Amino acid sequence: MAQARTSSYLPPDIDPTKTSLAFGERALPKLKEELQDPQLITRQRALMALCDLVHDPENVYQAANLGFLESLKNLLYDQDSTIREKTTEIFYTMAGHSIGREGILRSDIIIALSHLLDDPVDICRRNMHQTFEMLSELPAGSAALVDSDLLPLLVNKLESELEDIQVLILDTLHYCLKIDVVQALNAGAVDILKRKLTHPSVDIRSKAAYAIMQICVPLAGKDRVCQEEVVPLLIQLLEDSDSEVRANAAGSLMNITITTRGKYAAYHAGAIPKLLTLVTDSQSRVRLNCLKSLTTLSEAPEGRNLLLKDVSLIQGCLADSSEAVRRAATIALQVIQWKP
Repeated sequence: MAQARTSSYLPPDIDPTKTSLAFGERALPKLKEELQDPQLITRQRALMALCDLVHDPENVYQAANLGFLESLKNLLYDQDSTIREKTTEIFYTMAGHSIGREGILRSDIIIALSHLLDDPVDICRRNMHQTFEMLSELPAGSAALVDSDLLPLLVNKLESELEDIQVLILDTLHYCLKIDVVQALNAGAVDILKRKLTHPSVDIRSKAAYAIMQICVPLAGKDRVCQEEVVPLLIQLLEDSDSEVRANAAGSLMNITITTRGKYAAYHAGAIPKLLTLVTDSQSRVRLNCLKSLTTLSEAPEGRNLLLKDVSLIQGCLADSSEAVRRAATIALQVIQWKP
């Protein structure tokens, strides 16, 4: 005779790592209560469920209105690594929605997140930096990061972080340097970025060169780059196999050579022959930045004399497919062939 047998396994549609959601409008309020529960497993399961819900911007909007951000901010200080991991993952997901970014900025989450810069768990730091990068894409977000004095901390982390996190930091710096360069200069950014120019990773070399290009916009940045002898390294990068690295290196030289000191630093390091070679590069951005660099270098008498020997390569750019390149070539020829 057959006997009934009760399985020891859970039904296939039940996930034991997630809390059971309440029905309808009660779902998020119940999760908020569970986030503050003294039982660790309850908090963990609530966070697991919330990780799925915040992919929907409607849930993000409701969560922000219910005061979830304050509860989540407190969980960033939790002793349990899983709690911190899932909390930072939620912030990263929320930062992907405009309403989430606005809520994070309004709730002063940045300072709380920055306490995880030295977290021993890699995924927590990665989620935190991904959140910072998403926030920095907004002008208000990059301004908030700068106002929180995080630039020196981010710059110093370039020396010790994992390679993929270094890329995220450089992406964040890209937006923050548009707001303030002085903080980065005072933190020794030029010396650290100089070492990144020879990194085996193409992404890191490219983004480091771009950061130097931004740092060289103000006069203080140009002077610091010349003082730290970064120009010879940038000239070496003109021969890099990656077009983005070449373009960013040429762009950095374009900014540096605006000053007399920068002109002669690049001239004596042999920049002109290598820049001339790249005016026929396959990438228009490389050609454009090289032509602009040659234009500023030709303002020095020694640079003009060297370029006057053969302007055929620059003249060939007058028929370039890019209007910006054609215009840059026209200006370059006018400056090189100028006569008093």
